[in-house]
Amino acid sequence: MPDGVAEIPPATGPEPGPDRSAETPARHSGRSAETPARHSGRDEPLALATPDVATAVTYDDEERPARHLSGPVEAGVAVVAFAVALLVLWQVFRPLSQGSQFYLIVFLTGVLPLVFLAYRSGLRLPDRLASRLPAVGPRRVPDPDAPAAARRDLPTVPDWLLAGLALVVCLYPVLPVAIGDAGGGYDAFLDRQGLLVPVDVLMGALLLVLLIEACRRTTGWILPVVCLLFLGYGYYGGLLPQSWAIAHAGLDFGQIVDALYNSGSGFYGTPLDVAATYIVLFTIYGAVLDLSGAGRFFVDLSVAAFRRSRSAAGRTAVASGFLLGTVSGSGTATAVSVGAVTWPILRRAGYPAEHAGGMLAAAGVGAILSPPTLGAAAFIVAEYLEVSYLTVLGWAVIPTLLYYLGILLAVEIDARRFKVRPVEVAAGSAWRLLGRFGYHFSSLIVIVVLLAVGVSATRAVVYATGLAVLLSFLDRRSWLTPRRIFTALSAGVRGVFPVAAVCGAAGIITATTTKTGLGAQFASLLVRGAEALTDNPTVVLALTVVFAAVALSLLGLAVPVTASFIIGWVIIGPALLALGVPAPAAAMFVFYYSVLSEVTPPTALAAVGAAAITGGRTVPTMWQALKYALPAFLAPIAFVLTGPGEYLLGRGSPVEVLWAGLAGCLGVAALAVATGGWVLGVGPAGAVERSLSAVAGLLLLYLHPVSIAIGGTLVVVAVLAALARRRRTAGTRSVVAQEVDPVVPSARGGDDRHVEAGPDGADAQRSGPESAPVPADPGARGDDGSRVDDDTGPRGRGIGSSVGEDAK
Repeated sequence: MPDGVAEIPPATGPEPGPDRSAETPARHSGRSAETPARHSGRDEPLALATPDVATAVTYDDEERPARHLSGPVEAGVAVVAFAVALLVLWQVFRPLSQGSQFYLIVFLTGVLPLVFLAYRSGLRLPDRLASRLPAVGPRRVPDPDAPAAARRDLPTVPDWLLAGLALVVCLYPVLPVAIGDAGGGYDAFLDRQGLLVPVDVLMGALLLVLLIEACRRTTGWILPVVCLLFLGYGYYGGLLPQSWAIAHAGLDFGQIVDALYNSGSGFYGTPLDVAATYIVLFTIYGAVLDLSGAGRFFVDLSVAAFRRSRSAAGRTAVASGFLLGTVSGSGTATAVSVGAVTWPILRRAGYPAEHAGGMLAAAGVGAILSPPTLGAAAFIVAEYLEVSYLTVLGWAVIPTLLYYLGILLAVEIDARRFKVRPVEVAAGSAWRLLGRFGYHFSSLIVIVVLLAVGVSATRAVVYATGLAVLLSFLDRRSWLTPRRIFTALSAGVRGVFPVAAVCGAAGIITATTTKTGLGAQFASLLVRGAEALTDNPTVVLALTVVFAAVALSLLGLAVPVTASFIIGWVIIGPALLALGVPAPAAAMFVFYYSVLSEVTPPTALAAVGAAAITGGRTVPTMWQALKYALPAFLAPIAFVLTGPGEYLLGRGSPVEVLWAGLAGCLGVAALAVATGGWVLGVGPAGAVERSLSAVAGLLLLYLHPVSIAIGGTLVVVAVLAALARRRRTAGTRSVVAQEVDPVVPSARGGDDRHVEAGPDGADAQRSGPESAPVPADPGARGDDGSRVDDDTGPRGRGIGSSVGEDAK
């Protein structure tokens, strides 16, 4: 093996290769797909099989599971997707002369038909009707545990018909064929804007239905229902009482189709433009980076970096999530991929399944909040505000630091609360690993450097992709041969199918909002609702921000991140702008709350995926993820409440940015004490200390000199109270020890075990003559009163049995 690579057993999945897309995700039975090898003794290092990220079970923020195609259909879809990838790359350097909308029409023509072939309808006939119909062939949905030959999951006849219809409807605006007054090519189609003929209206209506169905297949029912509600509002809004704030003059069906089909704000608006220019290039880059071995390297580096320490297991999970997120771009997929590797370490260290799952979910979601590759919605932020992508990356730097500071502090606190144990992992030197495979960072650095010197984001990511291809030849296992390049380009385009469907359907929302003026009306309604409670401008802004945060959180429960941002920006953004909030702060506020739906109960997809890996209970895992991600919920509010909030986005002088960042860090630390119940370096925090810390954290994030001074004072009081509590506890233990056994000449207990003082005043750790571990009491409770008993059955082991059983 190359120098610096951990000596690990081979991964259970096959090596990454062109046939990867045909594999079926493994089922989970409450344990990771990768389990630690048996250990003959307590000190034997844990050997982990590091799976290829591409072969891990994949969940995506934007999509439902796709078909596992095979045979000629799989080959055909791959070829068409590869052709679309070539078109995308051509458009970067030689844009089509007919303009951007012409390119979007061609792009949607190549993508939309494939959605109906790659995704199942998910619809079933009623049992009474299905029993009367003759069987026409084998059932289409295969058993994932069946042999590969039996896993045929091919499109049905209706799927082929929908794909063919989508091809015709998407091509109609550019076909140079006259159909009476209709058709005639792209220029003739544009000339009829506002004066569509019946054939135009028919084609637009069909595309509307097809996009809604494609969105339903890829994301579920919620977003299509939202789109239909907006359509209904556009059509029937004229029937509302004109005294209502959201009433409008009304639109007929032809006007609605014209706005959707033949304008720059409908199907071919900014959302689809972003998907077809930025997002697809970054998904191709992620696929290439993954096949070049970067995902494997990032996880191995994280494991090797922290080695053996009390909180190494948690740090490894967080670092792996951050690094791997640059490849996947998906919070849920990152959480699942990292969990498959790090859950054995976390379990052996002693983390309860729900806490480990929450940590993995928060780390995964943090990856799409972090530079240099933010989530898909970040590109839409750049387009809406007409700024460079590098500017948006700069805005995200300090919030990212605050977010990961909060997670790392929570990891350190949990390591003490649960008295987790150091776990030694059989990994090579981090420095040797970095020296041998550190070149994987270079393409990420190149993106930032090229953006800084003025290269467009599209060209920068293409150059970085080419560099990743060249660097893959430094590792024989990851050579990107022509066949694997074909696979990467095809996989990159296939990864954007659900995003394209969402962005196309989101055009319904943006066009309806633009035509009816709903955004300004809703913004006025929101502000008036706050003004009805108070006339204080500061309180009105605070109430509006709270209402907006709640609305965005609820919206994110129902629709994917990209659609959530688009809807939030056109509906809630104007309300913030009307109150004087700067556009960058308002946009980033909406962006963060859209992304955080991934860890918001009751539909936190990242937490659901992490719970599938750890075997923990889903709802408690969601609440733990919420606890870890708390700074990300409060920092965006700081953006918009006060003028200095912009300093957290890097918009200010260096001194202003520095003091705001330090105040934010102190506020995050106070919130970590409040949620974790522990003061690092001191010991447990009681109810009083936690309450003081919670108030201090909120005051510090308000970023006003007076509130910062009060918040800092409360932090000091909370720390002093925790110190006093520690001294009282130490004195009580000393008195009890003297009463029970006043003479302890050899510092050994009655069971001949040595008693050592634990760190931070924690309970003493006992070790017998053979250093055998002492399992925790199954009914033990953490310092915050939460139960830390071990789970039995398929949900995995808790802290009371993990080391003892692993050592057998």
